[in-house]
Amino acid sequence: MSSKTIGLSDDLHRYLLSVTWEETDLLRRLREETEAMPMGRMQISAEQGQFMRLLIELLQAKKTLEVGVFTGYSSLVVAQAMPPEGRVVACDVSEEWTSIGRRYWEEAGVASKIDLRLGPAVETLQKLVDSGEAGTFDFAFIDADKSNYGRYYEMALQLVRPRGLIGFDNTLWGGRVADPSVQDEDTQALRSLNETIHRDERVTSSIVPIGDGLTLALKRG
Repeated sequence: MSSKTIGLSDDLHRYLLSVTWEETDLLRRLREETEAMPMGRMQISAEQGQFMRLLIELLQAKKTLEVGVFTGYSSLVVAQAMPPEGRVVACDVSEEWTSIGRRYWEEAGVASKIDLRLGPAVETLQKLVDSGEAGTFDFAFIDADKSNYGRYYEMALQLVRPRGLIGFDNTLWGGRVADPSVQDEDTQALRSLNETIHRDERVTSSIVPIGDGLTLALKRG
């Protein structure tokens, strides 16, 4: 027993991966291609991908939302975990990064499940609300510009169904959220989001110390 979450040494991390998930060759290749990029650190970890797959299966999700696609690892994990009729609405602004994801989605045979929408996510989410899709998503995963996390939260709350789940990545931010000397815009935005969700009676929430911190907020019925 431990009074706090255990830290992960490199050896323990390797062991964790060895007994939690046999990452497919396709996912491994996408992860390794992304890691070699200058912005590769933006990608979620393999164990976080496994955890998200578990969440999708628990929710029996058929319609999900993603804000911040990058090279498509999380989109691929989610699409593969959903049934054939499943649909991912994926929002990003980069044709360059998402084109990498498209290659792997095609190879995996899930490209038809992923509706990629390029453009500012706030505008895309508002169009979904305006078109009558509020309350129709089972799961939303937010991993994009931190300064807009507060706006994404409110819009995701509109879009997910009662008992639907919202996930926010990077909410522990390498420990910077706990360092009062760090006052940059992104860190302050993450602190604000964490406080907002913590006090929000519309949701039941938990910050899971996986990857760089994953906040989960379950929309109450």
